[in-house]
Amino acid sequence: MPLALDRQALTATQIVANLARVEGWRLSGDGADIGIEKTFGFADYYQTMAFVNAVAFVAHAQNHHPELTVQYRQCRVRWHTHDVAGISLADFDCATRIDALLA
Repeated sequence: MPLALDRQALTATQIVANLARVEGWRLSGDGADIGIEKTFGFADYYQTMAFVNAVAFVAHAQNHHPELTVQYRQCRVRWHTHDVAGISLADFDCATRIDALLA
């Protein structure tokens, strides 16, 4: 489980610095609904669902759960820390873990 420190809202400067470290992730939303998101593409539905299940495993292990939008050949993953009404280090940590699934 992420440390309590990971669940503090980041400043705009911290968000920009961390966003530069995660390829393909972008800001979405604004105010208390701001988050980071990335869309992943796949060859078919089976691969998409395998990815979704792997994301669910990571989310459960980290006790931090993303919003998922699942379509036939793609999945959009969006991280947002609800309890701080913003973006935390936990969001970037989970984004990095999701990217590693496909590395």
